[in-house]
Amino acid sequence: MVERMPIYLGKDPAEFDFQDIIYEKKDWVARVTINRPHVYNAYSVLALQEMAQAFWDATVDDGVAVIVLTGAGEKAFCTGGDVKEYAENYTVYPRDFWKWMGHYNRAHELLHNCGKPTIARVNGIVAGGGNEFHMSCDLSIAADHAKILQVGTRVGSVAAGGATQFLPIIVGDRRAREILFLCEDIPAQKAMDWGLVNEVVPMAELDEAVARMSKKLINKFPECMRYTKQQVNFWKDFSWYMTVGHARDWLSAHFGSAEPHEGMWAFVEKRPPDYMGLRQKAADGGSSEYPHGAPDRDCGACGAKHLPTEFTHCGWCGAKME
Repeated sequence: MVERMPIYLGKDPAEFDFQDIIYEKKDWVARVTINRPHVYNAYSVLALQEMAQAFWDATVDDGVAVIVLTGAGEKAFCTGGDVKEYAENYTVYPRDFWKWMGHYNRAHELLHNCGKPTIARVNGIVAGGGNEFHMSCDLSIAADHAKILQVGTRVGSVAAGGATQFLPIIVGDRRAREILFLCEDIPAQKAMDWGLVNEVVPMAELDEAVARMSKKLINKFPECMRYTKQQVNFWKDFSWYMTVGHARDWLSAHFGSAEPHEGMWAFVEKRPPDYMGLRQKAADGGSSEYPHGAPDRDCGACGAKHLPTEFTHCGWCGAKME
């Protein structure tokens, strides 16, 4: 009999040198844990790269029937991207966010298209991009202290990496708009009532509930399960692939504007964002798209061009602007 190609065989998790995730396999279940509890399991670019590797390994391993995604500890499942990383890097180099989102999209698509049922083990806060990974899972079991929220419009971004696509499918249009526009907490029980999670249990019973659901999934035909998942994915696939490339480009351009500068640095500095300052600037006829006004002033002293309108002195020679 012809030997199988090694590329289509799963590896021992110990062979991976993961730093930001924990990867385990046992009893037909692969478990991927985002291991950054010091930042409420916000994912770094390294975490996204490692998640993608783990999802692919679990996909090709015929000894894996179910994939479980969770976060370390009891405080957070995942709180999305590392806003400090965003503020320090992508507001300075917006084009690099386009590159970052390539890693993000790849992790999502490998999870979404793994051909095996996936369970979100919700052990705490699910926020922003964390909810987008949560919704990329097929099923969800939440601890009763968990809460879910989107944060995009609160921090100067748009939740177009899964939330704008998947929420209307999962909870309906009105509730999706409420979640995305208001950015308010949804407690676990309400999340179940709205269809965001399948089951809510006490934290002490979470692992038992996940194991129980996993066992039910394991005892099904794998090929039928894979194709059932593919069929049920239709509307998610349609909305994702029709919009995510556009979102990747728009968000990259948007990172050079005032809203993410203000929103993300406010988050990092632990202060309220100045929403009304930007609104008032626009209402007064200013350029609210730019942190310091549109680049349409010239320096009469040194000839520097395209200086921000709000500069009182030239950024090159220091002369007072007329």
